[in-house]
Amino acid sequence: MASDTGTPKKVAKLDSSDGIGEYDSETQKALEAIDSCQNEIDALNEKASEEILTVEQKYNKLRKPHFETRNHLIQKIPNFWVTAFVNHPQVSAVLDEEEEECLHYLNKLEVEEFEDIKSGYRLKFHFSPNPFFETGILCKEFHLATSGDPASQSTAIKWKEGMNLTTKQSESQNRKRKYGLSRTFFSWYLDNTDPSADDIAEVIKDDMWPNPLQYFLAPDIEVEENGLESGEEDDDLDESVVEVHDDEEEDDDEEDEGEDDDDEEVEEELDEDEIYGEEEEDDDEEVGEEEEEVEEDEDAEAAAEEEQEEGDKPV
Repeated sequence: MASDTGTPKKVAKLDSSDGIGEYDSETQKALEAIDSCQNEIDALNEKASEEILTVEQKYNKLRKPHFETRNHLIQKIPNFWVTAFVNHPQVSAVLDEEEEECLHYLNKLEVEEFEDIKSGYRLKFHFSPNPFFETGILCKEFHLATSGDPASQSTAIKWKEGMNLTTKQSESQNRKRKYGLSRTFFSWYLDNTDPSADDIAEVIKDDMWPNPLQYFLAPDIEVEENGLESGEEDDDLDESVVEVHDDEEEDDDEEDEGEDDDDEEVEEELDEDEIYGEEEEDDDEEVGEEEEEVEEDEDAEAAAEEEQEEGDKPV
């Protein structure tokens, strides 16, 4: 069950009938002090509300000429209001197709708050001549009844023959509503049974009216925020993929180059070994030849000595 988080209601001043006498003297004094403090807070809240009301009244007067200028400019844009209504999630939930067609003739919307803001406001829908009704201005007013309870009343609609949208069956009558609502725009307009729970009127007054441009531009804003940015992200992803691919190729190329370098170094080492091997073999051959020459010289000297010795012997 939802808890009540609203503004606390003012509590009546404590007296003996509130059972305060059931507490001990110390607790009773504390409760009386709290009650006195709360009364001062409530008095300040009431004063603040009065001052806020005065400020609101002041700025409503300052805003009025700007609203009039804006309405004048809006009338230069075809289908401004019906586009804003269709783009608004809560207002569009009560629109069927024929009502959307009718709202193409809505050329001006006004929200007028009473001098005493707390006492009420009125919504005024201005229509250009259209095939649906003859009434030029539809006005729905919210005010406090003599009893002090919220009340509302609507200007009657003078429908043209066969064009009453509140009784005519629409082809989109069973269209799924985002908020699960079965009512339509004109049935809302004519319904004054429970003005205190009129959420559509509150949405138009507090959300649509202050800045209708945001709802007129809503699809473009969504495309800009979701479409283009997502497209840019895709481009970024594509670029990153290409870059990663390029990096991998570069790494592969570097590895291949490294392997080639290693192969070249191995080949150079092998060539050097072969060269050194051939040089060593040549050296060995030269040493062998020298040794053979020495041995031959030695043998020749020995033979010469033997011949000399034989020649010296007596005959």
